[in-house]
Amino acid sequence: MPPPSDIVKVAIEWPGAFPKLMEIDQKKPLSSIIKEVSDGWSLPNHENYSLQHADGTSFYITEKNRNEIKHGAILRLTTSPAQYALELHGRIQSASMDSKLEALKDLARSSRDVTFAQEFINLDGVSLLTQLVESGNERYQKLQKIMKPCFGDMLSFTLTAFVELMDHGIVSWDTFSVAFVKKIASFVNKSTNDSQILQRSLAILESMVLNSHDLYQKVAQEITIGQLIPHLQGTDKEIQTNTIAVINALFLKAPDDRRQEIALILAQKQLRSIILTHMIRSQDAVVGEMAHQLYVLQVLTFNLQEERMMTKMDPQDQAQRDIIFELRRIAFDAESELNNIGGSIEKRKSMYTRDYKKLGFINHVNPAMDFTQTPPGMLALDNMLYFAKNHQDSYIRIVLENSSREDKHECPFGRSSIELTKMLCEILKVGELPSETYNEFHPMFFTHDRSFEEFFCICIQLLNKTWKEMRATSEDFNKVMQVVKEQIMRALTTKPSSLDQFKSKLQNLSYTEILKIRQSERMNQEDFQSRPILELKEKIQPEILELIKQQRLNRLVEGTCFRKIYSRRRQDKVWYCRLSPNHKVLHYGDLEESPQGEVPHDSLQDKLPVADIKAVVTGKDCPHMKEKGALKQNKEVLELAFSILYDTNGQLNFIAPDRHEYCVWTDGLNALLAKDMTSELTQNDLDTLLSMEIKLRLLDLENIQIPDAPPPIPKEPSNYDFVYDCN
Repeated sequence: MPPPSDIVKVAIEWPGAFPKLMEIDQKKPLSSIIKEVSDGWSLPNHENYSLQHADGTSFYITEKNRNEIKHGAILRLTTSPAQYALELHGRIQSASMDSKLEALKDLARSSRDVTFAQEFINLDGVSLLTQLVESGNERYQKLQKIMKPCFGDMLSFTLTAFVELMDHGIVSWDTFSVAFVKKIASFVNKSTNDSQILQRSLAILESMVLNSHDLYQKVAQEITIGQLIPHLQGTDKEIQTNTIAVINALFLKAPDDRRQEIALILAQKQLRSIILTHMIRSQDAVVGEMAHQLYVLQVLTFNLQEERMMTKMDPQDQAQRDIIFELRRIAFDAESELNNIGGSIEKRKSMYTRDYKKLGFINHVNPAMDFTQTPPGMLALDNMLYFAKNHQDSYIRIVLENSSREDKHECPFGRSSIELTKMLCEILKVGELPSETYNEFHPMFFTHDRSFEEFFCICIQLLNKTWKEMRATSEDFNKVMQVVKEQIMRALTTKPSSLDQFKSKLQNLSYTEILKIRQSERMNQEDFQSRPILELKEKIQPEILELIKQQRLNRLVEGTCFRKIYSRRRQDKVWYCRLSPNHKVLHYGDLEESPQGEVPHDSLQDKLPVADIKAVVTGKDCPHMKEKGALKQNKEVLELAFSILYDTNGQLNFIAPDRHEYCVWTDGLNALLAKDMTSELTQNDLDTLLSMEIKLRLLDLENIQIPDAPPPIPKEPSNYDFVYDCN
C-alpha cells in the first residue's frame, strides 16, 4: 500500500456523467490512471484522453506538473492535447465562418497551456495563423468587406492565439516573413476601432523587435514614430502602454549611431509633451506596466548622455577648447579686455590663468585636462555651457561671488560642476540597462525637453547655496558633496511633479534641516550602550519580535499580486497569493489583470496547506532560477526570487514586485515555519520599534543621567535589631 503522502483524493468530471471520487497514486504512471478513469466510463482508446484542471485555468496535467494536484481538486477527463490540437487545426480551416470563429476563440483560450501549445505548434499551427493574417488570402479580403464585425473578431482571436503561442518561447521569431511583419504593422498604422487588434499587434511588434535583429530592421522600416504617436493620445491605458513599449523596444535595439537620431525624432514629435498630457497628468497615479514603461523610457533617454559621459576631452581640439573660452567670456565679458590689452603673450597667459582659477578649474594653466577623466568626461563641460548660456545671471553670480571670497572659502565652480555631473550620472544610473522589475519613474523629467541639463542647473545652484550654509573650505569639498547628494536624494523620494516643485523641495532641505534630520534619525537608530538600557532592550525585544511577526502574517493574510516574468520578455500576466485568516492554508491562483484591492479566498483556485511546506529557499537556490538561464543572469530578478518547497517535488515559485514585498513574504513564511525572520526589513523595524519603546519607557527619566552600573550594595549592619517606632 502506497504511503499517504503519495495519495491525492480528487473528483473527476466527464460531460453527462456524475463526478467520480477517486484516489490518485502519484507514484503510478499517469497513463495508467487515465486508462482506469476511461474504463470506469467505458470509453475506448484511453490514449486519446487526458486529465485537465476544472478550475477555469484548463491546464493539462502531465508527468511534469502532476505534483501540483491538491487534495480536493476537481479534475476533468477531456480530449488529449494532441487530439484537441488536431481537431482545432482542422476546424480553423473549415469553410464555415461560424465554425472557424469558434475554433479560433477556443485556440486563443487553450494556447495559454504549454502542453497544448507544443502539440499545436508541432502541427505547424503558427504558420497556419500567419497565413490567416497575411494579406495573400483573397477570401479574407472579401470577408473583411462583407462581414466586417465577424472578420474583426476572427482577426482578434487569431492575433491573441498567436501571442499566447509565441509567449512559450518554442518558436523562433526569426522565422517570420516580411509580408507578416507588414500586415501586423498595417494594423498599427491605420486607424481602427478594434482595440483588441491594435493592442495585440503592438504586443507582437514589441516582441519582434526585442527578440530578433532581422525583424527589428523590418519593423523599423514599417513603423514610424509619427504613426505611433496618435495611439498615445487616446484614453485606452493598455494601448498607451503597449505603444510606449514599442517605442522603448525600437529605442533599446537601435544601433548606437541611430539612437540620437531617434531621440531627435521623438523631440520633434513632442512625445514628452504628449506623454505628460495624456498619460501622466490625465490620471491620479501611474502604476503597473505603464509606470514600468515610462521608467524604461526615462532610463533610455538619460542613457543618451552616456557617449558624452565617456568621451575624454582632447586638449588639442580647438572646438572643445572654444567651449572653455566661451565660459570665460560669459563670466567676465573678457572680449573687450582682450582687445584692449597690450603687452606680451605672458601677460595674456597670466590673465587666462587668473580667470581659470576664478572659474574653479583644478588645472589653471590648461583646464582642458580637468575633463580627461571619465565619467563624467565632456558631459560636465556640456552642462557648464548650458548653465552659462541658459541661466546666465545665475552663472555669473556664482562665479563672481566665489572669486571675491578668500581662496580657501571659494566654491570652485569648475571642480564642483565636474563632480556634480558625475554624481547625477550615478543617481540616474546613466549607462545602465533598464531593470525588468523596476517601475519608479520621475514625472518631473517629462516636463522639459532638456531635463538632465535643467536638473544639473538646479543642483549646481543648490551646491553653491549649501557651501555657503556650511561655511565650507576647500578641505570640506567631499563633505559638501555628501550633503548635496543627500539633499537631492531626499527631494527625489517625494516624487515632485515638476522641476519647479523639485527646486521648492530643495529650498526646504537646507543644511540646517539636514542636520536636524540626521540628528533625529541618529536618535531613532541609536543603540544605547549603558548596561541598564541593554538589559531593558533584551527584556522587551521578544515582545517587539512578536509584534513584527504578527504584522508580517497580517500582510500575508491581505495577500499580494505577483507578476509572472519570463526569460524572453516582460509579461502582463499576474497571479495572487494570500494566507488564510487561521494561518493554515495559502490560497493562490492566476488573474486576468492586476486587482484593485484584496482578492477573496474563494476566487483563488489553488490551495497549499502550511503543514505541507518543507522549506523556503531564495535567490539562486530557487528552482525557477535554475531553470531559466536568462533570469539567472538578471541580478535584480534573482534578488526578488523565492520558492516554497512542499511534498516530494512540489514547488510554488515567486518573484516579488519589490524588495519590501520580498522581505515581508520571506519573513512571514519563515514565521509560519517557526524560523527566524532574517530580512533587513525585520532588522530595521526591530531597531526602530525598540528605540521608540525604550524612549517611551524612559520618558519619566528625561534629563536624568542613567548610570552605567548599578549602585554598590551597602555593607551589612553590625546587628539586625531594628525597631520601627510608629509613635
